[in-house]
Amino acid sequence: MDLHKQAQPRDTAPRVAELRASDADRDRIADILREGLAEGRLTADEHAERVDGVLHAKTVGELEVFVRDLPAGHERLAAFAYAPAPRPVPGAIPEEADASVVAVFSSAMRRGRWRAGRRLHAYAVFGSVEIDLSEAIFEYQQVVIKAVAVFGDVQIRVPENVSLRGTGGGVLGNFEVSPLDSADSRAPVVYVDGWAVLGNVEARPRRGRRVADILERVQDKVDRKLRKHLGH
Repeated sequence: MDLHKQAQPRDTAPRVAELRASDADRDRIADILREGLAEGRLTADEHAERVDGVLHAKTVGELEVFVRDLPAGHERLAAFAYAPAPRPVPGAIPEEADASVVAVFSSAMRRGRWRAGRRLHAYAVFGSVEIDLSEAIFEYQQVVIKAVAVFGDVQIRVPENVSLRGTGGGVLGNFEVSPLDSADSRAPVVYVDGWAVLGNVEARPRRGRRVADILERVQDKVDRKLRKHLGH
């Protein structure tokens, strides 16, 4: 029994270490190295050498090596042990779209400061559609985007600290969703479903753009309503 219990962590650890590292993972390690340099734990040469290694690392396990001897590394490496975001429960998100973006022999976009609903439909027919969520306000934790491109192009961008999932395919076209896992289980999750028929559907994170914790947004909304109520 003891041997069986001891074997379980060894079975689990390699799976996390072998995960492909994302840009967000590299940024977290770079932050730890920056702190190590500022605290005097690393020399300038050591910092430069490790940052170069981080940029070329392919897996989470390779990244861990660069911060294993730093105190902050032990506190933050747990962020890598995330579980993939689950698919929405059937019926949890309405089939009817909160908004649609359509481009037929034209271009259309949705970007800037806007409220992302639970479902968004994007159709590009001999045209192009851009959906940019990097500055959007997430009122719901789960957002589904249905994207269809027929001789057209649909480009979707999300903040780098949300989770991103995709299901779809291409018929003489390209359907590409760059999977992304947030270290925070409460972060919004964006699901992209669709098809590219002689066209292109692409979804990926926008570097340098981050969304605030969705729970903080909800709390701020509650606080504002409470203050307004007490003011009366």
